[in-house]
Amino acid sequence: MRSTTQLRLLLAADEIVVAPGVYDGLSARLVARGGFVAAYATGGGIARSAGYPDLGLLGMIEVAQRLASIVEQAGVPVIADADTGYGNALNVRRTVREFERTGVAALHLEDQLFPKRCGHYNDKSVIPVDEMVQKLHAARDAATDPDLVLIARTDALAMEGLDRAIERAHAYAEAGADVIFVEAPVSEEQVESIARRITAPKLINMFEGGKTPLMPVDRLRYLGYRIVIIPSDLQRAAIRAMEQVLAAIRRDGSSGAVAERMASFAEREAIVGTDEYLRLDRLYKSGSSGS
Repeated sequence: MRSTTQLRLLLAADEIVVAPGVYDGLSARLVARGGFVAAYATGGGIARSAGYPDLGLLGMIEVAQRLASIVEQAGVPVIADADTGYGNALNVRRTVREFERTGVAALHLEDQLFPKRCGHYNDKSVIPVDEMVQKLHAARDAATDPDLVLIARTDALAMEGLDRAIERAHAYAEAGADVIFVEAPVSEEQVESIARRITAPKLINMFEGGKTPLMPVDRLRYLGYRIVIIPSDLQRAAIRAMEQVLAAIRRDGSSGAVAERMASFAEREAIVGTDEYLRLDRLYKSGSSGS
């Protein structure tokens, strides 16, 4: 079954889809091993893994190349962050085609002015509604898989207020978006109002330290949200862990003092499937693999 179809079936079921943020093949493997049914390929995480802030500094092809390795390793449907589509409606067409080729199950496009900013930064700007509607039309026209899940994100809440953000959401749903994503509500009341006033399937972005208050998944499901993405937590945990190991190495010349916080050599190799690769290598060397 195609991952796009898998995701649509998940969205049609009763359970809410929780998709932790991944930024490379290793983090994608960990999400699948953790028992999650989907992964979120975070544009901010991909940018920061390359050493850049989430300011639209990576090109579309750079992101698509990373998506290909994420999808290969994930083993579950991947929801991709397509930012603004990297330009106008024509750019969106190419973005959708390139992202589709990586095998993602869904992608979201946002109505920020290109180049974009992280949704939880200040001083964002949005494009006119009509321009975003045309981008969504272009995305739907470009998709070759009818099951590709198209998610429309609006960042208008911070600049134009909740009512206007919801108006945009309705326009985007009418333009063909399968799922609506109102970014960065700042209170539980706003989260509830968005859920009540938008009937289309909804996605919410919720992570520790963001502008949106943390709410129980069961509560979000009751309100009608279908997807929860948690973009940055894995990468931030990895940053802190690496800092702690580096401090031990700097102090002691080895990581012995923090060894219990690290995966063992064997655990690491199990995560990346080394034994299976070695088994295949022996099989091919023996000439008994056949064709």
